[in-house]
Amino acid sequence: MTTILIVDDDDRLRERLGQALVERGYHTLTAANHADALLLARQQLIDRAIVDLRMPGPHGLVVVQDLIALHADIEIVVVTGYGSIATAVEAIRRGARNYLTKPVHADQILAAFDADPDEASGAIEFEIPSLAKLEREHIERVLHECGGNVSKAARVLGMHRRTLQYKLAKFPVTR
Repeated sequence: MTTILIVDDDDRLRERLGQALVERGYHTLTAANHADALLLARQQLIDRAIVDLRMPGPHGLVVVQDLIALHADIEIVVVTGYGSIATAVEAIRRGARNYLTKPVHADQILAAFDADPDEASGAIEFEIPSLAKLEREHIERVLHECGGNVSKAARVLGMHRRTLQYKLAKFPVTR
C-alpha cells in the first residue's frame, strides 16, 4: 500500500484530503509543519508527499528539500494558494514532481503524481493576476502579520499611513 504524507497547516484541508485518499486506498499520514513532517519521515518509509507551500515555520520548499534528503525516491506534489511561476520553478528544481494551485481535490493531486514530469512542467497553467490584485493580497498579508495595526503595516510596506488607509478604503480588508 502506498503511503502518502500530507503536510499542510490547514487542519480542515489536511483531514479532508487525508480521508479522501484513504477512501481511494492509500495509507495517509498528516503533519501540520516542517518538524512534524520530518519526524514522521524518519519513523517510516513514505512513498509520496503533498506539501503546502506557505505554513508557519520553514517554508514548504524547505520541507520538499528535507523530505528528499531523507527519502531519495519520494514523489512530492506542492500545493499552494499563492501560485507563481517563480515558486513553481523553484519547487521543481528542488525535486517536486509537480506543482498545483489551490483549490485542488484528491483526484487532481493523484493525477499530478501520475503525470509525466517532463510534460507536467510544460503544462503548468497559471491565472496571471493583475498588479492591483497582487498589491491587495500583499497588503492583506502584511496587515494580518501586523495584527491589523495600520501604522505598523504602513511602516513595513514603506508607505505613508494615509496612502495605506486610502488603499484599504478602496479594497476593504477583513481584519
